[in-house]
Amino acid sequence: MTGARWVFVFDHTVRQKSTVRLTARPDCRANPRHACARVRDFTGEAAESLPRRRFAVINVWRPIRGPLYDGPLALCDANSAQAEDLVASDLMFRDRIGETYAVKYNQAHRWLYISGMALLLKCYASVRDGVARFTPHSAFEDPSAPADRLERESIELRTLAFFAD
Repeated sequence: MTGARWVFVFDHTVRQKSTVRLTARPDCRANPRHACARVRDFTGEAAESLPRRRFAVINVWRPIRGPLYDGPLALCDANSAQAEDLVASDLMFRDRIGETYAVKYNQAHRWLYISGMALLLKCYASVRDGVARFTPHSAFEDPSAPADRLERESIELRTLAFFAD
């Protein structure tokens, strides 16, 4: 679907209602520093040459049980987000510190939500070709959700995608 020549799954997260913070700010799960660090961490000897080629961090996200109305995922139209809206922030793990972008509020942001969707989420792209490099996103509380909705349960796979060009 992406045109990548090689894709490497390096992490996954299962999110349930108890682990989703709906009051958290939107974020972009990768930035240039984080993405290059993941390439070094997971590709061994190839790490020296791979970041010189076009690559991306792409998350595969889907509800495990659905349709998902409890804390669904919303995406920000990347064309409505400006570079100054992205603030580098630490992402703490047990064994390392990563870096992502938190997203500052901007009334110009346009948000999209499609019920029950599964998606590929471009978290970082190494090229600057006029196409979105980051996708701000966040779970949110949908006031129109049915009262008898299933509790949130979703899975997110994090991948490194490498392209031939």
